[in-house]
Amino acid sequence: MNPEVKDTFEKRSLIIRTLRGELDQRSFIEVETPILNIIPGGAAARPFVTHHNALDIDLFLRIAPELYLKRLIVGGFERVYEIGRQFRNEGLSIKHNPEFTLIEVYQAYTDYRGMMDLTEQLVAAAAQAVRGRTLVRYQDQDIDLTPPFCRMTMTEAIRQHAGADFDQVPDDAAARGLAEARHLEGLKPGMPRGEIMNLFFETYCEEKLIQPTFICDYPIEISPLTKKKPGRPDLTERFELFICGREYANAYSELNDPLDQRDRFAQQLRKREAGDDEANLLDEDFCTALEYGMPPTGGLGMGIDRLVMLLTDSVSIRDVLLFPTMKPLR
Repeated sequence: MNPEVKDTFEKRSLIIRTLRGELDQRSFIEVETPILNIIPGGAAARPFVTHHNALDIDLFLRIAPELYLKRLIVGGFERVYEIGRQFRNEGLSIKHNPEFTLIEVYQAYTDYRGMMDLTEQLVAAAAQAVRGRTLVRYQDQDIDLTPPFCRMTMTEAIRQHAGADFDQVPDDAAARGLAEARHLEGLKPGMPRGEIMNLFFETYCEEKLIQPTFICDYPIEISPLTKKKPGRPDLTERFELFICGREYANAYSELNDPLDQRDRFAQQLRKREAGDDEANLLDEDFCTALEYGMPPTGGLGMGIDRLVMLLTDSVSIRDVLLFPTMKPLR
């Protein structure tokens, strides 16, 4: 009923049309993958569970379409994307809703650097369509969405904002000692070096990344579907895009080695057995697909809702969802 609210959702529609148009112009094919999954995969999240009466099996609402889209790359579809709802059984906040809209894009014969270029182009095109320029204002801050965006490694970001150099932290014990000396919240017994490195980043760096910034080269412990960085087996070819202290996109050079992938899934299962209910499950069919052969591939996932929030100057994710999940009045 309020004109400004209607305007937000007209802009949301324009943003989605713009993203589709940009990808269609680049010869990507829009596809649809299952929402009901036998195995919830492609992300670290707690799923919603439902039951199929005829087959008498439990199914999960998808947490990400990633593993299905990569099957299509194996099958010869070299450029695919999907825009759709994902479902994660997690908390509510101004940044989180249990169901949200994600665009995932996969392109054969490129890597995470190619995905950085594509991400910049998609974000800039959406800003141009909605705001008429790439300099936008969000919550009293001027944000410049003109490509190229700043690029730095996670190690560089921690060195700059936390004064800690993880290139000089050789193992789990040294990382735990560093975290304990800082009295870092969230530190858990047995947490490995890579997870502690990410904890440093989340604690000291995220909120300082106001202008668009690609944070690259994530630890292998938190990147089970990502190729290792050549010469650095502890790191992966992964980036996340941060704007105004929030993550907007996550992308990889996709892991296409079936032996390495099985080993990563095994590591995730061990984490699950140790009590991490968000760790990935083993997807045997996906591993079999990789055995047939997946070309070098770049993959990207970007949250539509957060992009709409940015480009409409909306404080809460509820402001950009027509029917957000709310606690019932009774």
